[in-house]
Amino acid sequence: MINEKISLSVAGSGATLSTYFLENWETIDPKRTRPVIVVVPGGGYHFCSEREAEPIALRMVAEGFQACVLNYSVAPARFPQSLLELVSAVTYLRLHADEFNINPDRIILCGFSAGGHLCASLGTMWNEPWLSDRIGVPTNRFKPNGMILGYPVITSGEYAHRGSFDNLAGDDTALVEKLSLENRVTADTVPTFLWHTFEDQSVPVENSLLFANALRRAGVHFELHIFPYGPHGLALANDETTTVGETAYNQPLAECWPRLAADWVRTL
Repeated sequence: MINEKISLSVAGSGATLSTYFLENWETIDPKRTRPVIVVVPGGGYHFCSEREAEPIALRMVAEGFQACVLNYSVAPARFPQSLLELVSAVTYLRLHADEFNINPDRIILCGFSAGGHLCASLGTMWNEPWLSDRIGVPTNRFKPNGMILGYPVITSGEYAHRGSFDNLAGDDTALVEKLSLENRVTADTVPTFLWHTFEDQSVPVENSLLFANALRRAGVHFELHIFPYGPHGLALANDETTTVGETAYNQPLAECWPRLAADWVRTL
């Protein structure tokens, strides 16, 4: 396995990409390429959750994918710093696809909570001219091919997770409104796998429902799973990511989501 920490120099930030890349074996298939899952942890744009980082990447590797974790800038960094870092990560992976046995047409974002908002920002905005102009790279270099969103922050409206938008945009109310992503979906938004829990009190399930409805109206393919039980931040929803003493994070009905998401990726 190629396990490295790659620095992403974007306006002097300390963003990194940690890789979990399987190597090819001459006795099996020396030319095999695999989808790559770019794991983007949550943390309210305040920190990057360890529970939603390496454990997710290793689970995706177990499905036969390449995986990596983006450790991106958080507050006091403001929009679009973290988005530019995600653009840089996707660009890097596509440019180095041959080196890392990656299928360059199967770069899949996998974000949780605020990390889901970051992924959905790129998934909806990838073809907006300002982004290509800002990074100095053509859009075909950083367009993702799909995204997996776990209990994502989406809306800045009635069902918003206010802390995420405060950290991302400060008191810029116009920007907060602009970053309500159910309003940014177009026919060019990338295919999406969504999962959430009905009981999520931090980021209400309406976030995923609003995004799914917008995808439906735009004619974008999606898969949506609403599990009945579990608080916000389930991660793998099993013992591997259950915080000591917090048994509510162990949810047998929801722990199937990685397999469901992997099956979805294989259909793209």
